[in-house]
Amino acid sequence: MVMSTKYKDLRAKEITPELSGRVVKFAGWVHRIRDLGGKKFVLLRDATGIIQMTVSKDSVSEEVWRVVENLTLESVVSVVAEIRADPRAPRGVELIPKTVEVLSLAKKPLPLDVSGKVRADLDTRLRNRPLDLRRMESLAIARICDTVLDVIRTYLRGLGFVEVFTPKIIATATEGGANLFPVIYFGKQAFLAQSPQLYKELLAGAFERVFEIGPAWRAEESDTPYHLAEFISVDIEAAFMDYNDVMNVLEGLVKEVVKEVMRRNAEDLEILKWRPPEVDEIPRITYLEAIDELKRAGLDIKFGDDIGTPELRVLHQRLGYELVFIKDFPSMSRPFYTKPKDDEPELSESFDLVWRHLEIASGSTRIHRKEQLLEEMKKRGLNPQSFEFFIKWFDYGMPPHAGWGLGLSRFLLMLTGKNNVKEVTLFPRDKKRLVP
Repeated sequence: MVMSTKYKDLRAKEITPELSGRVVKFAGWVHRIRDLGGKKFVLLRDATGIIQMTVSKDSVSEEVWRVVENLTLESVVSVVAEIRADPRAPRGVELIPKTVEVLSLAKKPLPLDVSGKVRADLDTRLRNRPLDLRRMESLAIARICDTVLDVIRTYLRGLGFVEVFTPKIIATATEGGANLFPVIYFGKQAFLAQSPQLYKELLAGAFERVFEIGPAWRAEESDTPYHLAEFISVDIEAAFMDYNDVMNVLEGLVKEVVKEVMRRNAEDLEILKWRPPEVDEIPRITYLEAIDELKRAGLDIKFGDDIGTPELRVLHQRLGYELVFIKDFPSMSRPFYTKPKDDEPELSESFDLVWRHLEIASGSTRIHRKEQLLEEMKKRGLNPQSFEFFIKWFDYGMPPHAGWGLGLSRFLLMLTGKNNVKEVTLFPRDKKRLVP
């Protein structure tokens, strides 16, 4: 859909050689200038791409030439120009200006080179994030993320899931942990939610199938390329499903997302020089099988130990899977609401989805019987009274249910080829960064 506005008739990607001869309004940022004396090639950029404006001194007014001579990189300009097909120009088309107006003149020098000619480290880029987000790579990542969110919503709604929004200011820890950010709530202490877990379980007891895409917070000391203090979590919860059912939902969702990103974002993937892994059928191995494999690799690991990033690297090297489900984790290594297996209660109906060496999603069948829920809480030293707002509703017909949570930024690493979740997060929050 083409939408004409006060400042522009077309966006960069909509200007094609087929429109040669048409006079249009265009507005964007000055991306790069190549000066050949009597001729200047000005690359103009908007959020959809780059278009070349060619300015010849002998064919434009003195006013236009004066304005162009004083342009600075990243200045915002509005032009009225004729579209002209030229196979020598980027994308085979250029703009020949009739008027050029500077809407916002950028200072020199820029704190960050948006064109990418001068490379900057990640900390420098994040300090100058509003400029960094104008880079073509950043724009490509944002467009891929937009596709991912659109596909997730369409796919889940197609399976009968309803989008919901749960409270983000809560009275107690979701999973009994201590990694919480406290806030003052009308004179009382409250916390930022670690996840929508308990509320989405209650909602599954009303709507059967629910999903949420929203922020969550973890006050962890981790300072790695894979951790954020604030992140976007994609969560589902479904009544009358178990962990195998919701693994099937997740597998189908991943397949659909990869397929659509490859189709819709081919140009963005070219910019990023990346091709996401092809997803056919995601293998499933058990925790015990993973432990045995790690032992055969010479690792000193035993039942109950965590399978962390170092162990997952070894597992990936040995098994060669791009994506794999690891399931049936020890019950005591999982949150209190995770259902133990009926025939092997020391193991749980739980799983992680791992890409190479990185966990990107985690889920389980949940306990739906109150007595069992109280028992599991006591095993972990949790006070049931702190969770009364959640537990009491299990007296009134809570169906069997299961669900998972997927970290959007980690998922985007798989889809963009980036190595740090901060690169795929617009304004990341971690131990060192509260601004911009």
